[in-house]
Amino acid sequence: MKNIRNFCIIAHIDHGKSTLADRLLEYTHTVSKRQAQAQVLDDMDIERERGITIKSHAIQMNYPFEGENYVLNLIDTPGHVDFSYEVSRSIAACEGALLIVDAAQGIQAQTISNLYLALEHDLTIIPVMNKIDLESANPEEVGDQIIDLLGCNREEIIPASGKSGLGVFDILKAIIERVPAPKGDINAPLKALIFDSVYNSFRGIIAYYRIIDGVLRKNDLVKFVATKKEYNAEEIGILRLDKEPRNEVCAGDVGYIISGIKESKEVKVGDTITTVNNPCEGFITGFEDVKPMVFAGIYPVDTDDYEELRSSMDKLQLNDASLVFEPESSAALGFGFRCGFLGMLHMEIIQERLEREFNMTVITTVPNVSYEAYLNSGENYTVNNPSDMPDPSRLDRIEEPYIKASIITKSEFTGSIMSLCINKRGHIINQTYLTTDRVELIFHMPLAEIVFDFYDRLKTISKGYASFDYHPIEYRPSDLVRLDIRLNGEPVDALSALIHRDNSYNFGKKICEKLKELITRQQFEIVIQASIGAKIIARETVKALRKDVTAKCYGGDISRKRKLLEKQKAGKKRMKVVGNVEIPQQAFLAVLKLD
Repeated sequence: MKNIRNFCIIAHIDHGKSTLADRLLEYTHTVSKRQAQAQVLDDMDIERERGITIKSHAIQMNYPFEGENYVLNLIDTPGHVDFSYEVSRSIAACEGALLIVDAAQGIQAQTISNLYLALEHDLTIIPVMNKIDLESANPEEVGDQIIDLLGCNREEIIPASGKSGLGVFDILKAIIERVPAPKGDINAPLKALIFDSVYNSFRGIIAYYRIIDGVLRKNDLVKFVATKKEYNAEEIGILRLDKEPRNEVCAGDVGYIISGIKESKEVKVGDTITTVNNPCEGFITGFEDVKPMVFAGIYPVDTDDYEELRSSMDKLQLNDASLVFEPESSAALGFGFRCGFLGMLHMEIIQERLEREFNMTVITTVPNVSYEAYLNSGENYTVNNPSDMPDPSRLDRIEEPYIKASIITKSEFTGSIMSLCINKRGHIINQTYLTTDRVELIFHMPLAEIVFDFYDRLKTISKGYASFDYHPIEYRPSDLVRLDIRLNGEPVDALSALIHRDNSYNFGKKICEKLKELITRQQFEIVIQASIGAKIIARETVKALRKDVTAKCYGGDISRKRKLLEKQKAGKKRMKVVGNVEIPQQAFLAVLKLD
């Protein structure tokens, strides 16, 4: 066990984690020249196309050092704020972390938040300054930033380049010398932490674990503590580039188990595995449940595909434990699911994966967040959907989730970023100059204001130089109203939204104008209204297509023309009562792009 090292790689987006992981695999001869390609560990098409890591990937490397053979278990992690749950799971299975900082861009928001995650778990941090060979690299200044952040010596920072391979042997040496070996008792009863799982259509569910104590042997009868289910360990092994079966996996190691599990509910990430004959006492704690930030409805385009969508979501949840969903129905869209996501990118990725991996075409409704409603009777409950909003006469107050947002940017963009945040109902809490031209702004702002287009607009006004990170703090009372959109007096539940009273008039007017453009003209007039309760706050009218019924009258008495026009008017009125207005699919998406 003294020769095992478990470590992960943490960094901000695009600071070169996956490229450096490629070099580590290449220099330890884990990957042959034939298998080598850019982003070896990113095995999804979307990851390769977008150049981002979505899933954590574990792999074992062997490395001889000073006459001894060492086993290095590496977990590569995502950098985007929406996938920080993946990072927290990886950190729980490690003793050390490589903190990678781009020598050109310096420390950014996600660098700091991932570092704090690692420090909470008492991980040994090895600072690495990557992309040192870039012409725009500024090693002196970035080195000072790392020293200020970590309080380390300059000698401890390893200069490296994932592209050219510079400094990779220094990193391997630092991992062996600085990261502690796993502490565990090989003779104690088996205790292992599940940190990930994947679905395989032939083998069922494959769980990835890190053994804390004891030994797991092939064909052992094992028990999953949280679900209390028992299984036979049909195949166990370690994670190389492909799965490598073994007869036993010992304390301190990272491996996989296949036991023919078919039901996704039976494997919970963060659960403990032990043996039935000699169970361990208590289970591993300190593993938190995921808190979804953004909620949206996902519906099949064809309602007959509902059951197929359910099984696709179950399989996707195994691969991505941060996806939360429950069934719901909508008058406009039929049966579907109410899903919880960690952010807008997460929502986009899930939608894309459903289409690519399961051939499911889906409609996504307007995203929103969950609120706490307090009634006059003293009861309170969570409002996930605008249709759950109680009657205003019974409502005492409604509270919305607030977040603490950290934005790191160049000082020249401070003014425009402040005005953006204040427009989004944010309050500035702190402003710190990290260097002469880099400033960190801390805001408290409602989560509902950032779920639409906040990140895109932040990138635009800062020319791509602002990095953004957030975490939830508390619920605060707010003056929220339910805005309904009505077509000919009938509310369309899929377009309802909970919104702050100050923004409701503007928002309602914009939606009505947008729908007027998108809804095709009918034989009858369509009235589009935005209302708060019974009060109409905005209205647009789609005029009827009109046949010129008086065209055949050449002169003659006016009463004849009037008779024809009155007859047409009565027909249009009758048609308006029975007519049905189809809302095009673009209308649901257009609401997101109102600005």
